[in-house]
Amino acid sequence: MATGNTDNNGKSFLRTAWKWTKRIFLWLFVLQFVYIILLRWVNPPLTMTQLVSWVSGHGLKRDYVDFSEISTNARLAVIASEDQLFPDHSGFDWKSIKKAQKYNERKPGRIRGASTISQQVAKNVFLWQGRSWFRKGLEVYFTFMIETFWSKQRILDVYLNVIEMGDGIFGIEAAAQAYFNKPARNLSRPEAAMIAACLPNPKRYKVKPPSAYIMSRAAFIQRQMNNIGNDPDVQEVIGTAPEKINK
Repeated sequence: MATGNTDNNGKSFLRTAWKWTKRIFLWLFVLQFVYIILLRWVNPPLTMTQLVSWVSGHGLKRDYVDFSEISTNARLAVIASEDQLFPDHSGFDWKSIKKAQKYNERKPGRIRGASTISQQVAKNVFLWQGRSWFRKGLEVYFTFMIETFWSKQRILDVYLNVIEMGDGIFGIEAAAQAYFNKPARNLSRPEAAMIAACLPNPKRYKVKPPSAYIMSRAAFIQRQMNNIGNDPDVQEVIGTAPEKINK
């Protein structure tokens, strides 16, 4: 009889644990869904990347601004630098991902990424830095969610406000003030291109003083800005007219 009671108690415990586990996961799903929807209009609070930067002694400079307060040059520069297919894809650039996978297979000691702007927003707003498969899976999920429930312009807006643009410098406003002593709305094309040139590794690449590599990359980005600036899909995302882009 004692053994039977023990088995029943064990089964009862497992059923209760499973019931509460399902409830917890359901509430977590509901809360993160509400949070994603809320961020369509509200700026993200402190992100994990920003917290780590502050705790580790790299500092935390940030100043969120409205999309209208960000220079068209800056909006265009990050697309030209980081993700020229941003207006057209659904969150993932599969061709670039395949190229990166082949490169990483040939040279396992080096890692080449292929993250879109949407993926970078998902990683920087909702997750932490890292390369584990678990984190990558969450990144795919959050990328899909923001592509579904946010507009492209909102994704670009959040990207320009939360991405690290220097050691401990987050967002285009903080970067503009730190490097050029001016607000983000007044950034010129060369200045915006200089900031964008450092995005692949903002802790390593410096806007000031710029290396020869950064100068060369910034010039390349300006050429790409000229190439894609009159694309109607790009114009729609950055919110400007052709005549303004060419100035």
